[in-house]
Amino acid sequence: MDAAADFDTAVLGLALPPGVEEALAEAGRRRADPPAAMAALMRAQALAPGHPAVLIALYRHHFYGHRLHAARDVARQALVVGAQALRLPGVWRHVRPQPLPGARHDPSARFYLFVLKGYAYLSLRLGDDVEARDALALLRALDPEDCVGAALLEGVRQRALRGGDDDDDDPAPVPVATGAAAWNRLAPA
Repeated sequence: MDAAADFDTAVLGLALPPGVEEALAEAGRRRADPPAAMAALMRAQALAPGHPAVLIALYRHHFYGHRLHAARDVARQALVVGAQALRLPGVWRHVRPQPLPGARHDPSARFYLFVLKGYAYLSLRLGDDVEARDALALLRALDPEDCVGAALLEGVRQRALRGGDDDDDDPAPVPVATGAAAWNRLAPA
């Protein structure tokens, strides 16, 4: 099996090294006890550093525990891992802003795009507006068909810039668009 196929299998949570699956399962069972869950996740990470399934579990642990800075740190690690699988630059800001093949179906491409979307979301939540804007601009270039739904997040970001909030009485709400149309109804980044 080649490296790309191995990564695709890993993104799907398969082909875990021995002991990792049990450590991840234990973390899930112990999620009501964050220190115990984290100990299990650290065991999984020690056994399979950089494995996409472990990074996803760590990200979720921090995200659902409202540790957004830690979740964003994991997202940064996952972006590097995803970039390696796609032979992209390790720093997301150095990735060429052009459509990424496989955005609709390729597990490696989708992993990268979803991680970048999560990174952008966390940056918004943490008040890092420049980081969020730039990550969303790259998503717009990499995924012009909006296969991962990042245009919705960009719409939220733009609405916040205009000072809009969820309680506005908008007499003519904009219909929800999908695909390239979702990006097209937004202002350029």
